[in-house]
Amino acid sequence: MEPRGFEDPSAELERLAEEQINDLDTTGDERTRRGRERRERVLALYGQGALRSAQDNYFAALVMLYGDDIAHFELAKTFGQRASVLGEPRAWSVIAAAWDRSLLGRGKPQRFGTQFVRENGRWSLGEVDPRITDMQRALYGVPPLWVQRQNAEQLQRREEEDS
Repeated sequence: MEPRGFEDPSAELERLAEEQINDLDTTGDERTRRGRERRERVLALYGQGALRSAQDNYFAALVMLYGDDIAHFELAKTFGQRASVLGEPRAWSVIAAAWDRSLLGRGKPQRFGTQFVRENGRWSLGEVDPRITDMQRALYGVPPLWVQRQNAEQLQRREEEDS
């Protein structure tokens, strides 16, 4: 994805994150290609030292969160952590989601219960580390586990109604 003329890196990162979020409603090869281009552009900006502010790191984390592999999720977590240290409160939930995606990618239980997984044709949270409390989830901006389980059940009901 080529930058649009000269675009301020901060504005470009925000645009890339917005495009990533808007792209979640689409499917197919085109979405995959656009996501890959956005991630490559974030990596290029990172390599140039352009991720300076809390918001820059937050937007970079959002783009990387929707990657295809563990390395993308780990970068999302790292960018999210940098954003939180620099004062971006929205970064905490991205850190939690990236952490869970990374764990699931390794075949391990998620910590926070942010990810819905399909098991035996049904949506659920899958295995969640029982040592993590709802208080810890709250510190990361994640709803209590019972709410997350209800959300997975609602997703399952919607899918059944649509089919």
